Amino acid sequence: MRELAIDGRRIADDTSCFVIAEIGHTHQGSVEKAQELFVLAKQSGVDAVKLQKRDNRRLFTRALYETPYDNESSFGATYGAHREALELDRGAFVELQACARELGLLFFATAFDEASADLLAAIDVPAYKLASGDLRNTPLLRHVAALGKPLVVSTGGATLEDVDRAVETILPLNQDLCLLQCTAAYPAAVEELNLGVITTYRERYPELVIGLSDHQDGIAMSTVAYMLGARVIEKHFTSSHAAKGTDHAFSLMPDGMRRLVRDLRRIPTAIGDGSKRPLASEAKPLERMGKKLVAVRALPAGHVLADGDLVAKSPADGGLAPYELDRLLGSTLTRSLVEDEAILAADVDPPRGAPPAESTTSAAAAS
Repeated sequence: MRELAIDGRRIADDTSCFVIAEIGHTHQGSVEKAQELFVLAKQSGVDAVKLQKRDNRRLFTRALYETPYDNESSFGATYGAHREALELDRGAFVELQACARELGLLFFATAFDEASADLLAAIDVPAYKLASGDLRNTPLLRHVAALGKPLVVSTGGATLEDVDRAVETILPLNQDLCLLQCTAAYPAAVEELNLGVITTYRERYPELVIGLSDHQDGIAMSTVAYMLGARVIEKHFTSSHAAKGTDHAFSLMPDGMRRLVRDLRRIPTAIGDGSKRPLASEAKPLERMGKKLVAVRALPAGHVLADGDLVAKSPADGGLAPYELDRLLGSTLTRSLVEDEAILAADVDPPRGAPPAESTTSAAAAS
């Protein structure tokens, strides 16, 4: 069965969607700002908040680390200084983990390197995220898989061969894996979301929970993803689109996240049980809009009904439905009708073509 549990929260085809607010670096390197975002995420109804963890000195080449980084989104003169300004240390992670726990949110992070994964393991996060850029990084995949907690893996920019390789690397070490369809563009254009890959993954990996890392700047596509079978949705989250940094512009603000979570939670209820039946809430509107058969003019008892004698009119507050018209033609009225009076089943002899009543003799013979 396709199922995953993160810190006791079951995720499967028959559950509601597990929604992750990706804080990333919209906290701008501030623990206080991150805490504010956690509170807003909780108020929006998400299940989990997620950060990112890097050991920048080990992660980047010296050339990239020392590259000048002078732009409106920069937090430092070089790319390395920029990344360090946004990086939270272990103490900050412990403090934020406690904040999330107090709020009733699951808290975990993306590990971009082995040292960061080990730090997260040391504070006992309930799951790990691996980014699209590390889908081909089999050494890191093995390292994180061996830590023994569920893995949520994004697959942006990948071929099926890449995804197969990652799955084959992880599963021998760890069966608790969720694959996210992802377009690694920020923001992702609607025409590049390729949500049909969710179906491809569900067919190719029938034992795995599938989800969507949604970098599109709206909420509708995540609900489509749920209908296609995604049960984990990750959306970037911010408190202001105008804040400094590259992630804010395409991230959801609290109202957008609240509406997304609301709509995702409504979907299972809206799908219902698949049984088509009239509902009590439909009775009054359909009485007003529906129609019954009525006499076009005064018709005497004994009149044989013909075309033009009956017409369908609203409201549908009694009498025979219009689909009975053909069966009534050729029948004889047993009482007179006035104009616009509804015709009832008892007002006619058996309609032409109706089977005759079975006699007692023939019934006895049949038995």
